[in-house]
Amino acid sequence: MAATCPTNQSKEENTLVQAEQTWAKALEKHDSDVVSCLMAEEFQDTDSNGELHDRTQALAHIPQRPAYSNRLENVRARVYGDFAFVRGLNKVVDSSGKLLAQVRFTDVFVYRDGRWQAVAGQETLVTKKAP
Repeated sequence: MAATCPTNQSKEENTLVQAEQTWAKALEKHDSDVVSCLMAEEFQDTDSNGELHDRTQALAHIPQRPAYSNRLENVRARVYGDFAFVRGLNKVVDSSGKLLAQVRFTDVFVYRDGRWQAVAGQETLVTKKAP
């Protein structure tokens, strides 16, 4: 069943922060319909390995994702008219609560058709600094 994409979304920053939370939870549930509403047709992502994925590739990968939880922290949005970006930290944890990875992300959005749509994403794996 296809998700009904939101319309008449607010252009306020908290709407984008909530969109990121929705995205993270949809990934946990392997819900590519919800994620598809968040991505523009021209979406491009650079993952933490430096690999580029278009929207079709990103959506196709969702059902194959491991069963991990996403805990978003320090999520901040900035809006400039019909353009916005969101930055945050995703702490990826397993079912026992063990931290598996920390991923810093930046997502770029445009406001189109009454809703925010991601056009680009970038993830960077956060590693501990050498002493």
